[in-house]
Amino acid sequence: MLNVALPKGRLGNQVYELLSKIGYECPGMLDDNRKLVFENRERGVRYFLVKPADVGVYVESGAADVGVVGKDILLEHGHSVYELLDLGLGKCRVCVASKNDWTEDTGRPLRVATKFVNIAKTYYASINREIEIIKLNGSIELAPLVGLSDVIVDIVETGSTLRENNMRVFTEIVPISARFIANKTSYRFMNETISNIAERLREETE
Repeated sequence: MLNVALPKGRLGNQVYELLSKIGYECPGMLDDNRKLVFENRERGVRYFLVKPADVGVYVESGAADVGVVGKDILLEHGHSVYELLDLGLGKCRVCVASKNDWTEDTGRPLRVATKFVNIAKTYYASINREIEIIKLNGSIELAPLVGLSDVIVDIVETGSTLRENNMRVFTEIVPISARFIANKTSYRFMNETISNIAERLREETE
Protein backbone atom coordinates (compact mmCIF):
# COMPACT_ATOMS: atom_id res chain seq x y z
CA MET A 1 0.00 0.00 0.00
CA LEU A 2 1.41 3.36 -1.09
CA ASN A 3 0.70 6.09 1.48
CA VAL A 4 0.22 9.55 -0.03
CA ALA A 5 0.06 12.79 1.99
CA LEU A 6 -2.05 15.38 0.20
CA PRO A 7 -2.49 18.99 1.33
CA LYS A 8 -6.07 19.93 2.11
CA GLY A 9 -7.63 22.44 -0.25
CA ARG A 10 -7.36 23.38 -3.90
CA LEU A 11 -3.81 22.15 -4.43
CA GLY A 12 -4.61 18.74 -2.96
CA ASN A 13 -7.66 18.49 -5.22
CA GLN A 14 -5.57 19.32 -8.29
CA VAL A 15 -2.94 16.73 -7.39
CA TYR A 16 -5.56 14.07 -6.69
CA GLU A 17 -6.99 14.66 -10.18
CA LEU A 18 -3.55 14.04 -11.66
CA LEU A 19 -2.99 10.89 -9.59
CA SER A 20 -6.42 9.53 -10.46
CA LYS A 21 -5.62 10.01 -14.16
CA ILE A 22 -2.56 7.77 -13.87
CA GLY A 23 -4.39 4.95 -12.11
CA TYR A 24 -4.43 5.92 -8.43
CA GLU A 25 -8.07 6.87 -8.12
CA CYS A 26 -9.89 6.53 -4.82
CA PRO A 27 -13.62 7.26 -5.32
CA GLY A 28 -14.23 7.99 -1.62
CA MET A 29 -12.11 11.13 -2.01
CA LEU A 30 -14.95 12.74 -3.95
CA ASP A 31 -17.59 12.14 -1.29
CA ASP A 32 -18.81 15.05 0.83
CA ASN A 33 -17.50 13.98 4.23
CA ARG A 34 -14.94 14.88 6.88
CA LYS A 35 -12.79 11.76 6.61
CA LEU A 36 -9.03 12.22 6.63
CA VAL A 37 -7.93 8.79 5.37
CA PHE A 38 -9.09 7.17 2.12
CA GLU A 39 -7.88 3.97 0.52
CA ASN A 40 -8.38 1.89 -2.58
CA ARG A 41 -7.03 -1.60 -1.90
CA GLU A 42 -7.40 -2.62 -5.53
CA ARG A 43 -5.10 0.19 -6.61
CA GLY A 44 -2.85 -0.20 -3.57
CA VAL A 45 -3.10 3.44 -2.50
CA ARG A 46 -4.02 5.22 0.71
CA TYR A 47 -4.46 9.01 0.89
CA PHE A 48 -4.05 11.20 3.98
CA LEU A 49 -5.46 14.74 3.95
CA VAL A 50 -3.23 16.98 6.05
CA LYS A 51 -2.55 20.65 6.64
CA PRO A 52 -0.24 21.87 3.82
CA ALA A 53 2.52 22.87 6.25
CA ASP A 54 2.53 19.33 7.72
CA VAL A 55 2.99 17.30 4.52
CA GLY A 56 6.77 17.36 4.83
CA VAL A 57 6.58 16.07 8.41
CA TYR A 58 4.45 13.08 7.39
CA VAL A 59 6.76 12.21 4.50
CA GLU A 60 10.02 12.75 6.36
CA SER A 61 8.84 10.57 9.26
CA GLY A 62 7.71 7.76 6.96
CA ALA A 63 4.03 7.98 7.91
CA ALA A 64 3.56 8.77 4.22
CA ASP A 65 5.73 7.41 1.39
CA VAL A 66 5.16 10.36 -0.92
CA GLY A 67 3.43 13.73 -0.81
CA VAL A 68 3.00 17.11 -2.42
CA VAL A 69 4.24 20.27 -0.73
CA GLY A 70 5.07 23.87 -1.63
CA LYS A 71 8.73 24.71 -2.20
CA ASP A 72 8.35 27.46 0.42
CA ILE A 73 7.69 24.84 3.11
CA LEU A 74 10.68 22.76 2.03
CA LEU A 75 12.94 25.83 2.16
CA GLU A 76 11.56 27.02 5.49
CA HIS A 77 11.69 23.69 7.34
CA GLY A 78 14.52 21.87 5.57
CA HIS A 79 12.79 18.48 5.59
CA SER A 80 15.06 15.52 4.80
CA VAL A 81 13.14 14.12 1.82
CA TYR A 82 13.75 13.54 -1.88
CA GLU A 83 12.32 16.26 -4.11
CA LEU A 84 11.42 14.36 -7.26
CA LEU A 85 9.39 16.71 -9.42
CA ASP A 86 8.23 20.30 -9.82
CA LEU A 87 4.54 19.91 -10.62
CA GLY A 88 4.23 23.52 -11.76
CA LEU A 89 1.07 23.98 -9.67
CA GLY A 90 0.39 26.73 -7.14
CA LYS A 91 2.93 29.07 -8.67
CA CYS A 92 3.78 32.16 -6.63
CA ARG A 93 6.81 33.97 -5.20
CA VAL A 94 8.40 34.68 -1.85
CA CYS A 95 9.09 38.41 -1.92
CA VAL A 96 10.23 41.39 0.09
CA ALA A 97 7.44 43.99 0.10
CA SER A 98 6.61 47.23 1.87
CA LYS A 99 4.74 50.50 1.54
CA ASN A 100 5.00 52.16 -1.88
CA ASP A 101 6.98 55.09 -0.47
CA TRP A 102 9.33 53.06 1.74
CA THR A 103 13.02 53.91 1.58
CA GLU A 104 15.64 51.84 3.34
CA ASP A 105 17.71 53.20 6.23
CA THR A 106 20.97 51.26 5.89
CA GLY A 107 22.28 52.73 9.13
CA ARG A 108 20.28 50.35 11.34
CA PRO A 109 19.02 46.75 11.32
CA LEU A 110 16.10 46.16 8.98
CA ARG A 111 12.89 45.12 10.77
CA VAL A 112 11.39 42.19 8.85
CA ALA A 113 7.93 40.80 9.62
CA THR A 114 7.36 37.26 8.33
CA LYS A 115 6.23 33.74 9.04
CA PHE A 116 9.11 32.49 6.85
CA VAL A 117 11.82 33.11 9.40
CA ASN A 118 14.47 30.82 7.91
CA ILE A 119 13.91 31.94 4.33
CA ALA A 120 14.23 35.58 5.43
CA LYS A 121 17.36 34.91 7.49
CA THR A 122 19.01 32.99 4.65
CA TYR A 123 18.23 35.69 2.10
CA TYR A 124 19.45 38.62 4.18
CA ALA A 125 22.56 36.72 5.28
CA SER A 126 23.35 36.21 1.58
CA ILE A 127 23.44 40.00 1.06
CA ASN A 128 25.11 40.70 4.43
CA ARG A 129 22.20 42.76 5.74
CA GLU A 130 21.61 42.90 9.47
CA ILE A 131 17.96 42.29 10.33
CA GLU A 132 15.55 42.04 13.23
CA ILE A 133 12.95 39.30 12.68
CA ILE A 134 9.37 39.86 13.82
CA LYS A 135 7.58 36.50 13.67
CA LEU A 136 3.93 36.76 12.66
CA ASN A 137 1.37 34.11 11.68
CA GLY A 138 -1.23 36.11 9.77
CA SER A 139 -2.04 39.47 8.18
CA ILE A 140 1.66 40.02 7.52
CA GLU A 141 0.87 43.03 5.30
CA LEU A 142 -0.38 44.97 8.31
CA ALA A 143 3.06 45.18 9.94
CA PRO A 144 4.61 47.97 7.80
CA LEU A 145 1.32 49.87 7.68
CA VAL A 146 1.26 50.35 11.47
CA GLY A 147 5.01 50.76 11.93
CA LEU A 148 5.70 47.31 13.38
CA SER A 149 8.22 46.51 10.64
CA ASP A 150 10.04 48.11 7.74
CA VAL A 151 9.31 45.31 5.28
CA ILE A 152 7.64 41.92 5.07
CA VAL A 153 8.83 38.64 3.56
CA ASP A 154 5.78 36.77 2.36
CA ILE A 155 4.14 34.74 -0.41
CA VAL A 156 2.89 36.87 -3.31
CA GLU A 157 0.58 35.35 -5.90
CA THR A 158 -1.20 38.14 -7.79
CA GLY A 159 -0.10 41.10 -5.68
CA SER A 160 -3.69 42.37 -5.33
CA THR A 161 -3.58 42.45 -1.51
CA LEU A 162 -0.41 44.53 -1.65
CA ARG A 163 -1.88 46.97 -4.16
CA GLU A 164 -5.06 47.40 -2.13
CA ASN A 165 -2.93 48.38 0.86
CA ASN A 166 -0.63 50.78 -1.04
CA MET A 167 2.26 48.34 -0.96
CA ARG A 168 4.49 46.79 -3.60
CA VAL A 169 7.17 44.13 -4.13
CA PHE A 170 10.73 45.41 -3.81
CA THR A 171 12.61 42.11 -4.27
CA GLU A 172 11.70 38.61 -5.40
CA ILE A 173 13.56 36.08 -3.25
CA VAL A 174 12.53 32.78 -4.83
CA PRO A 175 9.79 31.38 -7.12
CA ILE A 176 7.53 28.79 -5.48
CA SER A 177 5.46 25.87 -6.79
CA ALA A 178 4.25 22.46 -5.64
CA ARG A 179 6.80 19.64 -5.43
CA PHE A 180 6.33 15.87 -5.46
CA ILE A 181 8.44 14.49 -2.60
CA ALA A 182 9.31 11.04 -1.28
CA ASN A 183 10.46 9.54 1.99
CA LYS A 184 14.10 8.45 1.58
CA THR A 185 13.58 4.90 2.87
CA SER A 186 10.36 4.43 0.90
CA TYR A 187 12.11 5.62 -2.24
CA ARG A 188 14.76 2.96 -1.78
CA PHE A 189 12.34 0.09 -1.18
CA MET A 190 9.53 1.22 -3.52
CA ASN A 191 11.74 2.79 -6.15
CA GLU A 192 10.02 1.35 -9.20
CA THR A 193 6.54 2.39 -8.06
CA ILE A 194 7.51 5.89 -6.90
CA SER A 195 9.75 6.59 -9.91
CA ASN A 196 6.95 5.49 -12.25
CA ILE A 197 4.49 7.85 -10.54
CA ALA A 198 6.96 10.73 -10.80
CA GLU A 199 7.52 10.08 -14.49
CA ARG A 200 3.81 9.81 -15.29
CA LEU A 201 3.08 12.97 -13.31
CA ARG A 202 5.79 14.70 -15.32
CA GLU A 203 4.05 13.65 -18.54
CA GLU A 204 0.70 14.92 -17.23
CA THR A 205 2.09 18.33 -16.25
CA GLU A 206 4.30 19.06 -19.24
